Amino acid sequence: MTVTLSKADLRAAALAKRDALSDEQRAAAAQAMAKRSLPFDIAPGIVVSGYSPIRSEIDPAPLMRKLAEQGAKLALPAVLSRGKSLAFRAWSPDDRLMMGPLGILEPSPAAAELVPDIMLVPLAAFDRAGHRIGYGAGHYDFTLAHLRKAKAVTAVGTAFSVQEIKGVPALPHDVALDYVLTEKKVFDFRS
Repeated sequence: MTVTLSKADLRAAALAKRDALSDEQRAAAAQAMAKRSLPFDIAPGIVVSGYSPIRSEIDPAPLMRKLAEQGAKLALPAVLSRGKSLAFRAWSPDDRLMMGPLGILEPSPAAAELVPDIMLVPLAAFDRAGHRIGYGAGHYDFTLAHLRKAKAVTAVGTAFSVQEIKGVPALPHDVALDYVLTEKKVFDFRS
């Protein structure tokens, strides 16, 4: 008998593994991910959106600082409302952030809005087909689908290696990632 776990069960199991990592392991993994960097060149002026880590997510800040040194413009997402695309506002590592409506740190509404060329995407779990499990609100799937109607946007999931699972039960509205970057490996899903 084969038991198929739901996205909620898979999410909970992956988050438990992520939560079990120590602060030292988290910090070392963020530095290792930054050292590994993206598996492609960054053109000066390219817009890279990151995120403000919540819960026990891997911190993309060390990677973002490295990308800024290579000439990338940085942005962070802002949640405008459920069912709408995320907005992306200009950000630099020295900027002060404010609490957004979902309790996530965001740039000020006065910051310039940018359209990302590359999105660093947080996740709860991922598989080797490029599918991810987020937190269930669909913000990133909706945003990627919306932005890709206008231009090519490269989606790079960022995670700890312990968040890899055998298979994500992907639905038609789920948007696959182009890459996943962990502290140990880069997964390339482009075909």
